[in-house]
Amino acid sequence: MEPGKGVTPRTVNAILAYRAAGDPGAPYLRTDEAVLSFGEVDDQAEALAASLVNLGIGPGDRIALVLPAWPEFAISVYAAARIGALVVPVDPRLRLPELRYALRHSGAACAITAENAYGIDFLQIFEDFLVELPALGHLVTVGEEDLWYDDRIFQWEDLLSAGVGRDFDAPAPAPDDPFAILYTSGTSGKPRGVELSHGNLLHAATESTRAIALAPGDVVAGVSALHHVFGLGPGLLGTALSGAALLLRGEADSAAGMTAAGGHDATVQYGVPTDFATLLGHIEGQGGPPRALRLCLSSGAPMSDDLARRIEASLGVPLVIAYSLTEAASTLAMSRPGDPVRKRHFTVGRPVGGTEVRVKERDGTILPRESVGEIAVRGPGVMRGYYRQPLETAAATDPDGYLRTGDLGMIDEDGYLHLVGRREDVVIRGGFKVHPREVEDRIMAHPAVNRAAVVGVPDEILGEAVCACVVRVEGGVVTEPEIQSWSAATLAGYKVPDLVSFMDELPLTDSGTVRRRELARHVSATPVRAPADSSPDDN
Repeated sequence: MEPGKGVTPRTVNAILAYRAAGDPGAPYLRTDEAVLSFGEVDDQAEALAASLVNLGIGPGDRIALVLPAWPEFAISVYAAARIGALVVPVDPRLRLPELRYALRHSGAACAITAENAYGIDFLQIFEDFLVELPALGHLVTVGEEDLWYDDRIFQWEDLLSAGVGRDFDAPAPAPDDPFAILYTSGTSGKPRGVELSHGNLLHAATESTRAIALAPGDVVAGVSALHHVFGLGPGLLGTALSGAALLLRGEADSAAGMTAAGGHDATVQYGVPTDFATLLGHIEGQGGPPRALRLCLSSGAPMSDDLARRIEASLGVPLVIAYSLTEAASTLAMSRPGDPVRKRHFTVGRPVGGTEVRVKERDGTILPRESVGEIAVRGPGVMRGYYRQPLETAAATDPDGYLRTGDLGMIDEDGYLHLVGRREDVVIRGGFKVHPREVEDRIMAHPAVNRAAVVGVPDEILGEAVCACVVRVEGGVVTEPEIQSWSAATLAGYKVPDLVSFMDELPLTDSGTVRRRELARHVSATPVRAPADSSPDDN
């Protein structure tokens, strides 16, 4: 079944059930070690669901998923959907304070994690969380540790075995029921839990895959993070809706994941600009793009025209650009393979089906074409709201029901959307959003720092690099490596400044607000490159 043809499943659990019933042997999840068919994934999800119900997990409960892009992540998603629970996908590379916040704020009753990944001992971390977080009652770990010593901790394989053939009752979820809470930074710098329904995610997944004609026989590569809305929606769910297969990269870095794509006959390559730059480096070094490749799709960060042209020239296939927001369940606009080159490279295309995009003044007035204003979106993909944050939810929506994106844009005479900037000052580093205030607060906690401001500076590979402009206290001594080390102690790796510029003072308005644009222009005067081994998901 192609999205939009026949009867389209309306809930996450229905996607897998449809595929498993119609073509159970078709490949779905591919890794370097194994291939799992739709039927095999369905069987394992059903067994896990039965065991979760036996533990007392049910409709409305939150299940945190703290895993790399492994098949276990996908199986957990479908198991949660089967019993009416919600998933809380969390980046496993977050620092402890960030991880703790997501678990505490969501009230997760169960967590599914790796015993060890990225060199991190998650078993030890979550054993501590079981003591610290009252709502967290159960832990499921993927690994081989003997967990006899705590009856709240379960080994993944044990739960699957125990659930095989076990009957259970669970009400079928409805399309409007909440299914996922994904944490993203807001204007205050505090993470916001974006609550998405089954219908939100399926709409975005359906429309984005329809736009690129994804179909059975396609193999999708480049989904680096299933905990991101693009990886969860168009990545995991979109491939299932289309009957395509998904190549999972696990803990592999960008270089390893991209190199593997050729060996798996990838036909569609997803990624952020960083990923494509890595792929180009591999091609130039070893010769030849993935042999079956037909399309590249970039999302999550600005891409330079030079890089876009290099991609098409080296790979010999069209490149399309998608505009995605967590609050819109991922893709709300994208260019199409048949669009003119300038439209594919210089715009984010046209709205996907069923989605209304307007450019508005701050007072809500709709602006004519070719006018710059705030991008506003309305449609089936727009979130239910920010979890447990009603004031923030109300502020994000205008009286006409449009989501205020905070991004500045313009719709041209042909109906293509151009991104101009961001009303908020979020830095998008390799597809990861970095809120300046969060980084600034950490830096200004250093005893040698008087003031700090964080801005994004253009970067060929990352789209934007994180630059911290720092004013030392009088007589204070602190170096760039010390600021970076200090930041890395509590922040995820992609939030750590790539560059630190020391200044005598910051440019301020009369009211004392940092003139960020002026600051960004100043530091951008000298080209900035992140370290050669840097990637958007550095830890």
